[in-house]
Amino acid sequence: MSLSAKRSFNATPYLFLLPCMLVFGVFIFFPFAKTVIFSFFLTNSRGKPVEFVGFENYIKQFSSAQFLNSLKLTLIFAPLVCIPTLVAAYFLAALANTRSRGSRIYEVMYSLPMAIASAPAAAIWFNLLSSGKNGIMNHLLGTDIRWLLDAKYALFGVAFVTVWLNIGTGFIFLLTGFRNVSDELIESARMDGAGYFRRLFSILTPIASPQIFFVVFLNIVVSFQAFAQIRLLTQGGPSYSTNVLVYSIFQSAIRDTRFETAFAQSVVLFLIILGVTIIQFKTEDRMVHYQ
Repeated sequence: MSLSAKRSFNATPYLFLLPCMLVFGVFIFFPFAKTVIFSFFLTNSRGKPVEFVGFENYIKQFSSAQFLNSLKLTLIFAPLVCIPTLVAAYFLAALANTRSRGSRIYEVMYSLPMAIASAPAAAIWFNLLSSGKNGIMNHLLGTDIRWLLDAKYALFGVAFVTVWLNIGTGFIFLLTGFRNVSDELIESARMDGAGYFRRLFSILTPIASPQIFFVVFLNIVVSFQAFAQIRLLTQGGPSYSTNVLVYSIFQSAIRDTRFETAFAQSVVLFLIILGVTIIQFKTEDRMVHYQ
């Protein structure tokens, strides 16, 4: 009898995984499969499929000016969120990495936004960005800009709030990456005459590249899924200037009860995120350096 035949099957690890897999199956895998299947059907007002139409729902979307506008806004919104979030979190983490007296206070201050949910944060920023002299931001700047009511500024206003919400998370990960660098390596570089910025960009940044890569990936996904702040600040307006794809899905399903449209748009959004994810991980070897 072979060794593999003698080896008894151990079901214990699978039993521990079972609750997790049930949750994933019920709340993620099953709804996702239904979304993909139903996107090939016409549906009634309750979202039930009534007629198979193949790719017609997708063809209609890519022939719709409103959908193409939402797609364009989504692709603009992503870098508006990702780049400032990464830059701000990077330099805040660099400042907090000094290990000086009181640095813990700065760590708490910089990471505080991650403890605030999107809805209350949006309510706070709605008052800060209100139009007219009553808006705190306008009062401080001495301006009269309609941050959330002017199509020229609304997307930037929502992006700014989203950046503020995500800075804390990026800060924590990047600070962890910087502190993975040994004190001996930093001290050796200092003795060799490397200044602060040389140490930051030539030593700390390459070693923290896995965390930087993760923060970039996380912010891209978050920007594609931003909903609560748009719902509370602009409702996709004015003039559809903040009607990004995820909010368009919400409007199609909840407001217009055009579930086949929402299903098709959801699959398109999934494919975009999947494509970006594949590209990122394909470039990981060139961008990330592991110790």
